[in-house]
This record gives sequence, C-alpha cells and structure tokens, in this order.
Amino acid sequence: MVAKPTDWLTKKTLIDFTWIRKTKFIQLDTIDVSEDPVRPELDVKWRTSLNRKIYGLEYNGKVEAIMCLAFTNAVPHTVRELDLMCKVSIYEDNADTIVAYTVWSRKKGAGQKIMKEAIKYAKKNGFNKLVTLSPLTPMATHYHIRNGAKLISLNESTQNFEYSL
Repeated sequence: MVAKPTDWLTKKTLIDFTWIRKTKFIQLDTIDVSEDPVRPELDVKWRTSLNRKIYGLEYNGKVEAIMCLAFTNAVPHTVRELDLMCKVSIYEDNADTIVAYTVWSRKKGAGQKIMKEAIKYAKKNGFNKLVTLSPLTPMATHYHIRNGAKLISLNESTQNFEYSL
C-alpha cells in the first residue's frame, strides 16, 4: 500500500506562488530602515544619495521585498568602500556595476523574485556586473547560491557574490 500525504501536510507544503507574476519592480523614496536585517544603521538619506537607490517588489499595493542598490565602477569589500566608490562613479559618470548591499523580503518567494528583477534591470540598463556586498552569514551565502550567484570574494567582514547578466 502506498502512503498518501495527509490533508494538513498537503495544504501546508503547497504554497501558491501565482501572485509573483503580478508583482512590479518599483523605485522607493523611503523605507523603514529598522526592518533591514542586514544594515539597519544606514539611513534613508544615505541609501538614496550619491548613486544609490532603493527598490521594492510591489504586489497589490504592498511592498513584499526590498533591495538597496549602489552604482559603482568596482566591487567594494566594505560599506565604507561602497560609499567612496559611489561618490567616485557619480562624479566620473562611469558606473558599470550594480552592488546589492541589502535585500530582504516579507513574503515567501519575494526575495528570489526581486533578485531576478534586479538582474533584468541591470541587463536593460547596460550594466556589466551585478554583485553583492553581503554579510558573512550562512543565510546570505545560501540565498545567493540558491539564486545562481557565484562567490567572487571572501573579505574580513563581508563576501561578494556575482550574478550572471
């Protein structure tokens, strides 16, 4: 006799992801930085100035995932380097690299979808690279590897992953 999953197991493990097709990748003017599990110390002004922007994944008027991006001409290993590289690239007008320095989601599946949208954005806008400035945590490592990124640098307090464009 073949065992069948119980009704509760089937209902619990089957998650409806049809909502993902209806999401929009939008630029945000502000966020509650205290929700950021990676870099809550970076205020909105910092995240939206000098070649940096905030994007969200919107569904039915709610933001289900957030990603903060910086536009540089190199791969930073620290937040301080990221800040300096943003300043240089804005004044030299030569940003060719997108750096995702924080990503989080509020709904299962939204984190993966916002990364896919960032890759599309990078391709559409002629960027050469999409990399991360990620914390040294198993969660960050698994997230990026699961989403197809390759580890390109292991630093003292961060790690960089690169996504294929």
